[in-house]
This record gives sequence, C-alpha cells and structure tokens, in this order.
Amino acid sequence: MALVTNPFQCSIQTSRFSSLYLSPKKVTTNHVVLKTRSLGSKFTCLAFSPLPENQGPQKPVEFSGKALRFSGWSELLRRRGSVEFPVVAATTADADGYAKPSKSFAERYPALVTGFFFFMWYFLNVIFNILNKKVYNYFPYPYFVSVVHLLVGVVYCLVSWGVDLPKRAPINKELLVILTPVAFCHALGHVMSNVSFAAVAVSFTHTIKALEPFFNAAASQFVLGQQIPLSLWLSLAPVVIGVSMASLTELSFNWTGFISAMISNIAFTYRSIYSKKAMTGMDSTNVYAYISIIALLVCIPPAIIIEGPQLMQYGFRDAIAKVGLYKFLSDLFWIGMFYHLYNQLATNTLERVAPLTHAVGNVLKRVFVIGFSIVVFGNRISTQTGIGTVIAIAGVAIYSLIKANIEEQKQKAAATSTS
Repeated sequence: MALVTNPFQCSIQTSRFSSLYLSPKKVTTNHVVLKTRSLGSKFTCLAFSPLPENQGPQKPVEFSGKALRFSGWSELLRRRGSVEFPVVAATTADADGYAKPSKSFAERYPALVTGFFFFMWYFLNVIFNILNKKVYNYFPYPYFVSVVHLLVGVVYCLVSWGVDLPKRAPINKELLVILTPVAFCHALGHVMSNVSFAAVAVSFTHTIKALEPFFNAAASQFVLGQQIPLSLWLSLAPVVIGVSMASLTELSFNWTGFISAMISNIAFTYRSIYSKKAMTGMDSTNVYAYISIIALLVCIPPAIIIEGPQLMQYGFRDAIAKVGLYKFLSDLFWIGMFYHLYNQLATNTLERVAPLTHAVGNVLKRVFVIGFSIVVFGNRISTQTGIGTVIAIAGVAIYSLIKANIEEQKQKAAATSTS
C-alpha cells in the first residue's frame, strides 16, 4: 500500500478496524458488539489520501443478517477480538425504539384548561341572558326569538359538518325515534324559558328555574321508579321555601312569567329522563346537533301560528324603527350564536369533570347569571326577594352536593364489583 505525502494527511495509530460486524448473538439492548481486525504485516498506521481520478466503480456496501461488511477494507484488515461499545438510549424513546411525542398543553395543564372551559361557559351564558333580555325590550316575541336561537345553531352545526369539525355521525330511523322525544322536550323547555324571560326579570326566571332539581327528583321517584334517599328530599325544602319567598315579593312578578318558568322546569325534567334512554354511543356534539335540528322543526309551527300575524303587521316594522335594521339583525344573530355556543361549551365542560364539580359548576352558573342581570338591568328587588333567592340557591347547592356524592359512591361500587 503506497503512502501519499500530503499536508492534509491524517492517520489513526494502530487502527485495527476491518468490517462492522453485527452479531445477532452479541447484540443486546445495552450494547452493540463491533468486531475488529488488526492490520497485517508491517503497517502500523492507516493513511488517507485523495482518491485517484481513474478509480473504478465503487463497490456497494453489503448488508446481510450475519455481518455488515465494507468491501474496500476487508482485503486489508483481518480479524482480531472484539470491542464493546455501549449504546446510550435516547430519553424520549420507548421500549420499541419509537420516540414518545411530547405532551400537549392540555395534557400538561389539565386544571388550567378546565378552568378556562368553566370561564367561557359562564361568560357566554351571562352575555346570552343579557343580550336576550335587551332584545325583548324592543322585540317582545319569544316564540320567534326561540326559532332564531335554534336556527343559528343549526346553521353553525351544518357548517361544522361541512368541514368535518366534527365529522357528522350517521343517523337512522331507530335513532330518530329515540332522539325525537328529547328534542320535543328541549324545544318546549326552551320556548317556555324565553316566554318567561320576556315577561319577568331575568333574575326571577332563574330563581324559579332553581326548582328544576325538585322536579327531577319527583320524576325519578314516581316516573322512573328510582328510590330517592330522604336526605335528598330534605335538601329540597330550602329550595321550595326560598323560591316561594322570592315569588311573593318579586316586583316584576306576573303569572305568565311564573307559569312559563314552571313548564320549562317540567319539560327539561322529561328531557333528562328521555336522554337516559337516548344513550346511543354517539358523541355529545352530534347528539346536540340532531336535537337542535328536530327542535327547530318543532318550534316553527307555533311561532307562525301564535306570532306570525303580529310580526308581519307591525312586529318587524316597530323593531327596525326603534334600533335600525342592522342592529336588529345583528342582535338576532348574536343571541342565537351565544345560545348555541354556551350550550355546546357547557356539554364539553361537564364531560371533563367529576359529578361533584358538575354540581357546583351548575349552581355557581345560576348565581353568576342572577347577579350580573341585577347589576346590568338595575332591577330593584325587595329584601325578602333577595333572602329567598339566597336560600333557594343554597338549597340547590346542598342538593347537588348530596346527589353528586351518591353518584360517586355508585360508580365506585360498580367499579369494585367489576374488578
């Protein structure tokens, strides 16, 4: 082997590498064994020089199950022992050699993300209630406004399906039969809530709607046949007493607002009953979209029959004369958008938390809405109404906490029995 003198010449003293040999018997998860060969004859260094211009075609590197040989070196080097080189495993690699993906922000800070969901749920709910009541001040047509709420939500769902966010779940005749009673109760409860909002103060409507747990317990006991513990019934006593105190001295009280809120409670109670039978395995976003579509079809006929003639005669004309066409249309659009978003976000929020957190969140939401509505609209309330509202909300909180503890115990018992 001829040595070429070159100022850039580099040598490796006593280099004995011949071929890179991977032995299946020697390779472990901690080490890769490299077979080495020593230089033969008299050469004690290996010099590298520029390749000659007339060099022939390069021999390809050969790979086999037994050995990994570099053809150009095998004729010069021969075997002599082995040297073990430890291989340091990457910290992000798993047992199969694949790199583990880094955690997302939601996985690293779940409490922060859940808190943000709660904040947006409350924020959107408060904005909806305030804007909804302002629309009724110059456009008192709750049946038509209810249709607008659902219509904007349905359009939002159709656009979301169009871009596969989320992907639309298929529906058949059986699912349609299951979801129709849920949608009908949803439509009735929604319309009656809006009738109450248009007739009385927002704070009073939400105080009446605090009775919803009472109707839920009654339906569970007498309709579904479920045994309700005595502690739950006793916790409902403050709710009934508080609502009664608030109703007797509420300055904006009228029977239309009161009865409509009560019908809304009954409708939403039966919605929850039918929802238990509508557990189809479909995700909540698609279920709510289908319910909104069916509820819209249910709400359109009564809106046309009850309010249609008045709307065509002077309803639209008076509203446009008061606030202008642009503000009228934008207000209708935004109350529909906020209605859909807060309901959708409420569903997504409650899926992330335990039943106890769910219960506390629902109570705090009602407190927020009542408090903000009083501040924004400047509703005057009597001392007895304020005390009654506080007692009713406290009763709802106690009921929700007791019920959540019972549900958690049932879940733990079911998990223990299955394991």
